[in-house]
Amino acid sequence: MSTKPVPHAKAGAEFLQEKAHLQFHDERLWDIRQKRDHQMHILPEWQELRQKASEIKEHTLANLPEYLEQFERNAKANGIHVHWARDGQEHNRIVGEILSEHKAKSLIKSKSMITDECEMREYLEPRGVTVTETDLGERIQQLDDQLPSHVVLPAVQKLTGDVAALFAKYYHTDPNDHDPHSLAEAQRQAARPVILGADAGMTGGNFLVAETGTFVVCTNEGNADLSANVSGLHIATLGIERLVPRMSDLGVFIRLLSRSALGSPITQYTTHFRKPKKGGEMHIILVDNGRSDRLAMEQFWSSLKCIRCGACMNTCPVYRRSGGQSYGAVYSGPIGAIIDPTFNKEKYSTLPFASTLNGSCSNVCPVKINIHEQLFEWRRVLAEENEIPFVKKEIMKMAGKLLSSPRMYRAAISSTNIALKTMPRFVLYNAFNQWGKHRELPHPVSETFNHWYRKNRLKQSGQTSQQTGAGGQS
Repeated sequence: MSTKPVPHAKAGAEFLQEKAHLQFHDERLWDIRQKRDHQMHILPEWQELRQKASEIKEHTLANLPEYLEQFERNAKANGIHVHWARDGQEHNRIVGEILSEHKAKSLIKSKSMITDECEMREYLEPRGVTVTETDLGERIQQLDDQLPSHVVLPAVQKLTGDVAALFAKYYHTDPNDHDPHSLAEAQRQAARPVILGADAGMTGGNFLVAETGTFVVCTNEGNADLSANVSGLHIATLGIERLVPRMSDLGVFIRLLSRSALGSPITQYTTHFRKPKKGGEMHIILVDNGRSDRLAMEQFWSSLKCIRCGACMNTCPVYRRSGGQSYGAVYSGPIGAIIDPTFNKEKYSTLPFASTLNGSCSNVCPVKINIHEQLFEWRRVLAEENEIPFVKKEIMKMAGKLLSSPRMYRAAISSTNIALKTMPRFVLYNAFNQWGKHRELPHPVSETFNHWYRKNRLKQSGQTSQQTGAGGQS
C-alpha cells in the first residue's frame, strides 16, 4: 500500500500566510537560540562537555546490548518490572495489559514523545481508557487534536488567543482572556481533579542509568512528579537509546540539556526514579521501534545520540518559518528530518529537502550529531531509491547537466536575463514556477560577472602576459 509523501512545502506555505503566528514563532525560537548561546559563552568547558557527551553516547551505542542487560538486572533488583517492546504495537499492548490487570480506566501522563510515536492514545481510548496529558503544551495540543510541534515546546506555534479559544471550548473560560497566567491557572484547575482521581500515572524519561537501574525525568512544571506519585501505579516508557552507562556520566548531559533546550542553567525538576513507592508498583517499558535497525545504518546511526533538546529546531531557518505541524510527524525540524525517514522513507521523503544545509543545526547540537551531513546523505539515498517525485528528479538531472557545462550555463544565464527583461509577467509567474509563488525572481542585470571579467580582467591579464613574454625575449 503506497503512502503519500508529507506535503511539507504546501503546509509550510500555509503557515507563512499566518503573519502573526509566523513572526511570533520565528522570534520566540530565535530568542531561545540566543539564550543558549549566552549559556555557552559563560561556560569555558562548553565544547569539552559536548565532546564528552558525544563520546559517552557513541560508547553506549557501541555496547548497547550489554548496557541494556545491566540496566534490566539492576532495575529488577530495585523492584521495578521491566518490559521490552519491539515496536509501537507491542508497547501499546503491554500498557493495555498493565492497565487491564489493575482495572485502570483513567491514565494521566507527562510529556513522552515516544508514546506519540507509538500512537498510544489512539490505541487506549477506543478500549475505554481516558488518557490526559498533564504537560501544559501537550494538553493544548491534545485538545486541538494535533501532534506536538516541538520536542520541548509542544505548542510553541500557538498564540495566547489560540489557547484562549481552545480553553473556552473545553473549559468554558472567557475566550477574550488572553493573559498567560490566567490561562495556565485555568489548565491547573481543570487538571488537578483529573490528576487526583487517576487510576494510573505515566511518564516518559530523559535518561536511563545502567549502573543503578534508575531513570531520570527532567521537567519544568512538576507534572511528571504528580503523574508518577499520585496513583499507586507508575508506568514509564523510554526508547532504548536513552541509556548512559554510569551515574557519573549523567552530570554531563544534565549540564547540557536545559542550556541547549531553553537557554536556562537547569530544569526546575530533575527527578531520579529508583524504585516503586511503598505499596505501589512501577513498570518500565524499553522500546525499540526501529532503533536497532537505525543503529545498523552506517550513515544514520549517530542520530540515536539525540537527547531531545530541540536546539537544532530553535536555530533552523526553515523550521522557524514553516512550523512543526508542516512536518506531519511526531519529530519535526532538522532532527525529525533525519529520524522520520528511518520509520517510513516514502512518507517522509520530502523532509530531508526542508533544509538549506547551512550546518547551524550541527553546530548547536550538544552531542555533536552531524545533522546537515545526514540530511544531504538522505537526499542521495532517496534519489537512488526513487523516493523523489519524477518531475523534481528530471529537473535535477537537467540542472546537473547544465551546471556541469560552463558554456551551457553561460548561455542559460544570458537567455534568462533576456526572458526577465522581455517576457510578460504571467509567463514567469504561474503554477509551474514554484520559486515565484513566494518570492520575486531576481532583476535582470545589465552585465553578467563573466562578461565583465572577460572585458576587463581577462583582457588585462592577456596584455600583461604578452608584455612579460616580450620582455623575456629581448
